[in-house]
This record gives sequence, C-alpha cells and structure tokens, in this order.
Amino acid sequence: MSRLLPTYRWADLALIYSATLWGLFWYPLRLFEQAGMSAVWVTFVAFSCASLVGVIYTRRRLSEYRQYPATLVLIALTAGWCNVAFLVALAEGNAIRVVLLFYLSPVWAVILGHFILKEKITLQALLIFCLAFMGAMIMLWDAEIGFPWPQNHADWLALSSGFTFALSNVLIRSLQDISIPVKTTVSWLGCITITGIWILLFDASIPDIDHSVWYYSVILGLFAIVSMTLSVQYGITHMPVYRSAIILLIEIPVTAISVYWLVGATMTSLEWVGGGIVAISAWLIARSEKKT
Repeated sequence: MSRLLPTYRWADLALIYSATLWGLFWYPLRLFEQAGMSAVWVTFVAFSCASLVGVIYTRRRLSEYRQYPATLVLIALTAGWCNVAFLVALAEGNAIRVVLLFYLSPVWAVILGHFILKEKITLQALLIFCLAFMGAMIMLWDAEIGFPWPQNHADWLALSSGFTFALSNVLIRSLQDISIPVKTTVSWLGCITITGIWILLFDASIPDIDHSVWYYSVILGLFAIVSMTLSVQYGITHMPVYRSAIILLIEIPVTAISVYWLVGATMTSLEWVGGGIVAISAWLIARSEKKT
C-alpha cells in the first residue's frame, strides 16, 4: 500500500481523518448528554480506556517516564485540561463558536514559543496575533455587556482549551528525545486526572444510565480517541508543521456544516465575521512557519 501513495499523502489523509472526526465529535457528546451521561463522565471513561491502551503499549519504556518527570507532569496537566475543557465546552456551548475560539491556539503558540523555546517573534507574527485578537473581540461582542468578554462558561472553557493546547504542544516539542507513544500516553493520563478532580468537585454522583451507554463510551475511547490521536501524531511527524496546521483547520468547516445539517443551529453575522478572522489568523500563522 505504501507504494500507491507517498508518505506525505498518507499523512495528509491521517490529518484529514482526525480533523473530520474532531469536527463531528460534538454530536455524540450531545447524544450522551441526552442519555444522561455528562461530557465529563464520557471523557473520563473514554480517556481511561485510551490510557489503558497506551500504558500497555509503553510498558517497556518506563525509563522514558523518568527522564523529565516535571515536564511530563506539565504535559499531562495541560493536555488534560485542554481535552476536558474542549469537550465540556462542546457539550454546553455552540459547537461552531467553541471550535473557532479554540483555534486561537496557533497564536498562543507564537507567544509561548518565544518564552519557553526562545523562538523569535517576528513583526509578521505580532501583526497576525493582533488580527486574531481583533477577531475574538468581534466574535465575543455583546451590546448589552459592552466590552467583549466571553459570554458564558463554554466560551471561557474554549479559550482556556486553546491556550493549554498550545502550551502542551510547546512542551511536547521541547522533549525531542521522548517517544511519541510515551508523550501521548502521558497526555491521556492527564485527562483522567483532570476529569477525576472535576468529577469529585462538581459531578460526584455516578450517572444512573443504561449499561449500553457505558458500553458506547468505552467504544468511543478505544476506537475514536485512540485513532484520532494516533492519526494526528502520524500526520505531524511526517510533514512540516505549517502544512499540518493548515490541514487541521478542516475541523472548522466540518463543525459548521455538521451543526447546520444536524441541529439547524446558526451564528450571528458578527460571530461569523469574527470567527472567520480567527480562522484566517490561524492559517496565516501556519503559513508563516513555512519561511522559518
């Protein structure tokens, strides 16, 4: 099969697959919510199953876990919060709005890369950063509230998810001698930790639901979470960063189209304009990496 398409084409397909699934992921979360299982519990079960796969696969690489314990803990916590906040925001808020706010993450990466990886911030990157924030301000504008702060819990979760996604990626990039399976497993374990704390603080009661709902949440973890994560890792590994970032933006139109077709939800014109600016900013910052 590898002779039929060059490696980078397989990487393209892997990222398209992952971005498409993430763009559709809001819908099964809503179905789980309707069945009585909150997004936090779905996340806990799904990532527990994914972590089990990861731990079994990396059981012979224990030495890697001991090389950079502090950084790996930070990766676990940031990746954990990123996934939990994003999935809860998808379940509680407007899926299109959540995805667009999340895609401020490439801009956050520019700032974090400067302070953590000592990467130089160019004038072009700074201008794109300002453009993205202008888009966020337009998107979050509410005439009754005035200054465009996030309007609800889901907005704050989406913003924090994008930030921690960028931070976890910068930290992951800083550990070049740690294998991808180990870093991936660490991020999954972080998701379990964050959801466990969240459940204890806010949602301690075990859902009283049909056994089939638990079964489907296990399937979600073993197949969807594992396959999406591995597809992203494969794609990013086999192509330039700018190219992978652009392909992953497919998640935005997939989300918009799926929300329109499946539930008939809409966004205001200001939200579309602001969200479009955010998406364009993410594309521009990804393209700028081609020259560095």
